[in-house]
Amino acid sequence: MYRTHTCGELNLANAGKEVTLSGWVQKTRALGGMTFVDLRDRYGITQLVFNNDADVALCDRANKLGREFVIQVKGKVTERTSKNLNIPTGEIEITVNELNVISESETPPFLIENDSDGNEELRLKYRYLDIRRPQLRDRLIMRAHIIRAVREYMDGKEFIEIETPNLVKSTPEGARDFLVPSRLQHGSFYALPQSPQILKQLLMVAGMDRYYQVARCFRDEDFRGDRQPEFSQIDCEMSFVHQEDIFETFSGMISHVFKKVKHYDLGELPRLKYHDALKLYGSDKPDLRFDCKIVELNEVLPASEFGVFNTAIANGGLVAGLNAKGCATYTRKQLDELTEFVKVTHRGLGGLVNIRFNEDGTVKSSVDKFYNEEQLRQIGKVFDAQKGDLLLIGSDKISKVRKSLGDLRLELAKKNNWIDPKAWSVLWIVDFPLFEKDEESGEITFAHHPFCSPHLDDMQYFDSDPTRVRAQTYDMVINGNEILSGSIRIHQRDIQARVFGKLGITPEDQESKFGFMLNAFRYGAPPHGGCAFGVDRLVMLLSGGETIRDVMAFPKTAGGRDLMMDAPTVVDKKQLDELGISVKA
Repeated sequence: MYRTHTCGELNLANAGKEVTLSGWVQKTRALGGMTFVDLRDRYGITQLVFNNDADVALCDRANKLGREFVIQVKGKVTERTSKNLNIPTGEIEITVNELNVISESETPPFLIENDSDGNEELRLKYRYLDIRRPQLRDRLIMRAHIIRAVREYMDGKEFIEIETPNLVKSTPEGARDFLVPSRLQHGSFYALPQSPQILKQLLMVAGMDRYYQVARCFRDEDFRGDRQPEFSQIDCEMSFVHQEDIFETFSGMISHVFKKVKHYDLGELPRLKYHDALKLYGSDKPDLRFDCKIVELNEVLPASEFGVFNTAIANGGLVAGLNAKGCATYTRKQLDELTEFVKVTHRGLGGLVNIRFNEDGTVKSSVDKFYNEEQLRQIGKVFDAQKGDLLLIGSDKISKVRKSLGDLRLELAKKNNWIDPKAWSVLWIVDFPLFEKDEESGEITFAHHPFCSPHLDDMQYFDSDPTRVRAQTYDMVINGNEILSGSIRIHQRDIQARVFGKLGITPEDQESKFGFMLNAFRYGAPPHGGCAFGVDRLVMLLSGGETIRDVMAFPKTAGGRDLMMDAPTVVDKKQLDELGISVKA
């Protein structure tokens, strides 16, 4: 027997007991004839003590232990004279009478501690060592607990867990596919699934009316903090449901996860319409842990000669702003930093107008030349401005102003510590558009995917004004992060064909790319809908990670490389010949 207990479970109730522990050496300390060793496994750390007076040879062997040696010890649980109440085992230690070195270790390339001296690239190369660090270890354990809670809830609601294949047909779903060449049929390719979307709809046609799986998904996209080429989602689908059934079921699921994992009661989840989210927060994934709504001014601005505002309004644009509560004392440097923040390329505002409601009762602004004090106070009333507040106002195209102020809102919250780290904002965003115009080409494209059902009340606009058609689509947002996306699906063959047609997908392409799905709908498709939770983002938020790499066992770098396995890499010519593939230099 390698161990009778783990390194995280012994306490004073076990005092006097003979035990066997196994694990990794965290550190050793030789002090006054005694050697102390911290022994670690995934459950915790237990202090070992070797007494030179009792056994010189044993103590000498302990002094030769290196970091990350794997050892087994036998000894008696005793009460520590110098207790460490920061860890569960901090009141006891093991007086060792037998030591076995199971495996020696080279000196690791970085400290196996939360505050490691290894940079991320080095830690990714030696990920199996990085996982030994308590922070990453605990996040992976929390991931398992979250999945366990999900399965517990879904099984209790009579959902059936069904696996779907990872070698599928390439279909247009919004991102590039990873392609897998066929050895048996040269020139033909499988695709790795971007999601099980079509397959889960076919399972509804098959009568499996409540399906879920923890699905592996693949998308060949550019990398950033919350993207990886492969990721996991909790994929779900239900038959004979309306949107309200979806909201009830999956509000319940996320509430169950929070209670199980965080011991936190979410209460009833609020809902916010897509257009209201953009108007008030500049984002379809708003963080509502703090207030600071966007205030639109087009209809209430006092008349003036200020050409920047007048031109924006005349051109169908928007003048809007934020009330930065308590920020009237911002220095010129701080204001310049905020102006520069909204000027950067992806936001693109030309600048910000500021109005300061000073503590002494005076009102000053960067546009005093165009607005008198009475007019500035009139603007302030729209924002409910009080002494000490700072108004920040921008103008341009509607989408640009909302995007810029939405980003500025988050930046102000970060700079001013407006967000309570213990608070949670969990809500539904509803009534997304079915179609949107591509900003570059102006062509109509789907906002989510082409299987989302439109609101039947909006079908009157389908041909005349398609961007006005709302989809029965919904997102769940947690602390400003999209964590779930889903929709009621189209189950009528004629409506699906109309949507494909509006997207420019010809009947021939419909048959070629989606024929198997459209054919299935000929045999009685039930009304159905579902969603998918992003597992990695959910774990990241609940565990306090900064990117999804922090909660994956073996992630890729920002450039898409696996540094540990050195992938991707070239393959030999024989393999390529078997696949009928040649590589362009």
